[in-house]
Amino acid sequence: MLSPNLSKALNKQIEHEGFSSQFYLAMASWAETQGLNGVAAFLFHHADEERMHMLKLIKFVNERGGHGVVPALKQPPTTFKSVKAVFEEILKHEINVTNTINQLVDQTLKEKDYTTHNFLQWYVSEQIEEEALARQIVDKLKLIGDDKGGLYFFDRDLETLAGQVEAKESGGKEGK
Repeated sequence: MLSPNLSKALNKQIEHEGFSSQFYLAMASWAETQGLNGVAAFLFHHADEERMHMLKLIKFVNERGGHGVVPALKQPPTTFKSVKAVFEEILKHEINVTNTINQLVDQTLKEKDYTTHNFLQWYVSEQIEEEALARQIVDKLKLIGDDKGGLYFFDRDLETLAGQVEAKESGGKEGK
């Protein structure tokens, strides 16, 4: 059974994950309107992934005797300065999410809730991957600079990557 404090904290994390999904979705929509189909596909996929993170938390809270609350979400930004600015925002956002998860892990240890601690280890590992990916993309965009040809290839590469991830997640059933 979750303590009231931990239930409240997990519901706050549900809100963070929900906002993350909306944030990625807003960025994806912007990228699509800029003709950046690869960036858009990548971000639409991440929006779905963040939504799944939220659902996983809701189900866990409910299974542990709490009540996973679907939050009202604030409006994310709708326009962005550049692709580089988008991914710099993503990196800052993912670092913030990592911090909130680390605070949750700390709280589980203080309350000796080892079941929730164990559950959260998946999120800890996921955040390592999310931050590393965002850093790699920001580094690539720094290399590209203002080169429109480089941006074109970057966008194409992200579209290919998004397609590969989608095929992998659907069990490679596409095209068969």
